[in-house]
Amino acid sequence: MTILPSLRRFRPGVLAAAFATFVVFLGIGVVDPVLPTIAESMGASHTMVELLFTSYILVMSLAMLASGAVATRIGDKRTMALGVALVAVFAGLCGLAPNVEALAILRGGWGLGNALFTTTALAIVVGLSRGDTGSSITLFEGALGMGIASGPLLGGFLGSLSWRYPFYAAAAMATVGLLITLFAVDSPEGEERDQSVADVLGALRDPGVVGNALVGMLYTFGFFVVLAYTPLTLHGLSAVGLGLTFFGWGALLAVGSVGVSHRLVARYGAVTTIGATLAGFVGVLAAMGLVGPQGRLALVVLSGLFCGVANAVLTTLAIDVSPYSRSVSSASYNSLRWFGAAFAPVLSGYLGGHYGVETPFFLGAGLVALAVLGLLVRGDSLRRAVAAPEEAVAGAD
Repeated sequence: MTILPSLRRFRPGVLAAAFATFVVFLGIGVVDPVLPTIAESMGASHTMVELLFTSYILVMSLAMLASGAVATRIGDKRTMALGVALVAVFAGLCGLAPNVEALAILRGGWGLGNALFTTTALAIVVGLSRGDTGSSITLFEGALGMGIASGPLLGGFLGSLSWRYPFYAAAAMATVGLLITLFAVDSPEGEERDQSVADVLGALRDPGVVGNALVGMLYTFGFFVVLAYTPLTLHGLSAVGLGLTFFGWGALLAVGSVGVSHRLVARYGAVTTIGATLAGFVGVLAAMGLVGPQGRLALVVLSGLFCGVANAVLTTLAIDVSPYSRSVSSASYNSLRWFGAAFAPVLSGYLGGHYGVETPFFLGAGLVALAVLGLLVRGDSLRRAVAAPEEAVAGAD
């Protein structure tokens, strides 16, 4: 079985953008293993330490509303480079933070940079891939997944020395990504027309776009229950142990994104695939609420496979169901998806601290189950939206 799509089919600029994506998301993953250490060293509650994720995701969501407008005015490559530069600066400043409140604010700046980078990186990868949208998104999600997989491993070992070191490593990785972006990434041919925040919000009036984004929002809530909250529940694990656990999770996430999702979609279709995947994820989340730390550790790793397939399929649907440009489609999907999910970390920290460690897992399972129910009710409209561009192409032939 070929895990990665043949890299020779992609232009050098696509591969450079994918590698920059790997580097930037490696920087994000290095933080996860040190969450318990930060809480202990700064005397922060679980709710406060989860603000490190909520501020990051919330700013990223709001910034994605304007990322397309920025890209159409200064260009995709410049926007991507600006995003990586902001990540490098704010990641480095996070390592100097004197308290958890300052750290949460600086993480917001990191989220701004990641919003500018992520939206334009995806647009560049898709735009330079000669119309092969499925394979290009598979490449993008694979690079993202491998970055997330490698980051916790690096962060675990560095975090065993000091919780500040992973932030410095993230800044260094982002600096590498900036150099790659400046010297090796190309912009797609043909500039898109100027876009505004109103264009992005307007796209959410389309039933296919908003339906897919709402499914993505509910799923991503569960995703961040696993990624942001679970490290606080795996009692007794060191930073290295957490790093190894989330390395396993990220490795399966990469396999799901690259090696599994494409085959499932080809055989069963995108809507059926995402429905079955999310149903499986519901079961994993519910089980995480029922077992102890040791059983939960194994389930964290297993959940990576479901998350990888879901990430790839939902991102593909975001482009396929939308009648709008790549940047508007990506921004509208991601802004709504991340906005709802932004509250998952801090809400999980509060509920886990006041109503039992298992409560956030059951809430996550319930919300992802709502996404599955939505697909059962509205799945046909998503199928029609996917089929419409294909029928238009067939008619033109």
